[in-house]
Amino acid sequence: MIYEIRVYEAVEGKAAAMRARFKQHVVPRLPRHGIELLGVFEAPAEDGRLTYLTRFKSEDDRTKAWAAFGADQEWRAIKAESETDGPLLKNQTVSVLSPAVAGLLLG
Repeated sequence: MIYEIRVYEAVEGKAAAMRARFKQHVVPRLPRHGIELLGVFEAPAEDGRLTYLTRFKSEDDRTKAWAAFGADQEWRAIKAESETDGPLLKNQTVSVLSPAVAGLLLG
């Protein structure tokens, strides 16, 4: 299994919009593209960060899943519409992890 932690940092003043778009539009689409969402975490509202954890069977599956998500025309239209006044996302950090100790995994 491959785990991935993504941390999104919102443009100043756009944290609420970024989080709402994620919850309303990203979360429902992840399973359609083979992305298993394990958890979503918010820092204090003034921090402007959203962190989430996903899981994939392999690195190849992870690569294919994100490529499919990025090519999703419905998602691309939603993203474009939500960014008419500029991007919501200032920065993202992606960490890909493989289990180091068997038996200490989630679910």
